[in-house]
Formats: sequence, C-alpha cells, structure tokens
Amino acid sequence: MANKLVDICDVDIGIVLFSPSNNPFSFFHPTSEAVIERFLNPDSQLSEKTRLDADQARNKVNQLNNRLDAMDKRIEQIEEIEYAQTLLQLSQTEENGERSKWKSIDQLNANEIPTFEAWLRTTVSKMNYRLEKLENEA
Repeated sequence: MANKLVDICDVDIGIVLFSPSNNPFSFFHPTSEAVIERFLNPDSQLSEKTRLDADQARNKVNQLNNRLDAMDKRIEQIEEIEYAQTLLQLSQTEENGERSKWKSIDQLNANEIPTFEAWLRTTVSKMNYRLEKLENEA
C-alpha cells in the first residue's frame, strides 16, 4: 500500500515495521537517506548526493512502473485474444454438434483427465485475474 501512496500522491515515505517474531521490515521511497534527512531537517534542502540518489531512485521506479504497465496491457491483449478464440471454438463446437468439455466430463478417459485439470486450472486463474482487475478498476 505504501508504494501505491507514493505512486498516487508522489510523496516521500519511510516505514519500519517489526513482525511478531521481531523481524524488521522497511520500505523507503525514494531512499532511506532522503527520508531520514528530510525527517530530521524538514525545512532544509537535501544534500546534493542525497538529492541525486533520490532522483535516480525515482527515475528507476518510474521506468519499472512503465514497464509493468506495458506488460499489464500486453497481458490484457493476450487475454482478450484468448477469450475471443475460446468463444469462437465454443461456437464452432456447438455448430458441429460436438459436446463441450464440461458436458462430457464423465466420458473422459484416464489419459485425458490431467489435460482437462490443467485446462480448468488455467481457466480459473484467468477468471480470478479478470475479477481482480475488475475489482481494482471499480
């Protein structure tokens, strides 16, 4: 959630947490030095080195976010193509009078079951991904 806050509000942030077993976890953006220096001296300017390091970290995060956005768009395009292909296959199957996989599950032999299971897992995964995406957009 902290990274979303950074992304949405363009803020510097530092978080240090301890797990129940006393393991420390931290998140700093853009760098721990920039956040600590700003916390200790909120009215002063960052040192040149800290400012450059912070700018470099921000640029790297922006580049990675851009790559992630591009990959998300590509995944969405692939899913749309796969969905259209599945609809086409289903319509062709119904036109040919063939039964769909889920209509003839009781007719699968032992060799076909692992393939069908893999298909089901993939379908459920895609459905969960699509649901999550729709929930995030809402």
